[in-house]
Amino acid sequence: MSTELISTNIKSTHLSRFSDIAKLGEILFHADDLANLWGIVNKNTLHVTLKRYVDQGLFFRVYKGFYSLKPLSQIDPLLLGQKALHGYAYVSTETILAEKGIIQQSLNYVTLVSSHTKRFSIGNHQYSSRTLADKFLYQTSGIISKENGLRTASVERAVADLLYFNPRVHLDGASLVDWKTVQHLQEELGYPLRGCK
Repeated sequence: MSTELISTNIKSTHLSRFSDIAKLGEILFHADDLANLWGIVNKNTLHVTLKRYVDQGLFFRVYKGFYSLKPLSQIDPLLLGQKALHGYAYVSTETILAEKGIIQQSLNYVTLVSSHTKRFSIGNHQYSSRTLADKFLYQTSGIISKENGLRTASVERAVADLLYFNPRVHLDGASLVDWKTVQHLQEELGYPLRGCK
C-alpha cells in the first residue's frame, strides 16, 4: 500500500471521527463514550488516539478519561460539573437558590443532584453532588433542559429537592418561593410534604 493511500485513509478516519462527534452536538466526552462511538475496542489504541488529538490541539484533556473540544475557560462550569458525573445529573438546591436570592450565603461550589454522592474539583471550580434515589432522580418535573445539554432545576424543584435532603433548612428569601408549586412537585415526585422552617 502506498504512503499516499495510507495518509488518505488516516485523514478519512480522522474526519469520520470528528463528523461522528459533530453529529452529537456535544463538547465534553468520556473516553469510553468515544471508544463506543468510534468502535475502538483496544484501550491502547484509544489512549494513543486521544493523546495525539490532545497534542494536536483538537481535544483538551479535562482529566484522565474526560475530554473537551474547547478549553476549560470556554465551558460553562455548570455543564462541566454535570458532564463530569458521567450519568444523569442536574444543577439544583443551593446553586439555583443562591442564584435567585433565596439563599443569601455565598457558595464556592456548584450543587448537583445525581446518583452519586461526590465532592470534586475541575480547574478552579468546586462541585458537590448529592445522591437521589432513581425513582425521584429521573422524574423530569421542574427540570429545565437547555440546548447545550445542561439540566437545571426550577426554583420550586430546587426547593423541593433541598427540603428532601434537609427538612430543617432556612431560606432567607422564602417569600420569593411559590409554595403551592413546591407542594405540588413534592406530591408529584413522591417526596414527603415539607415546608420551610
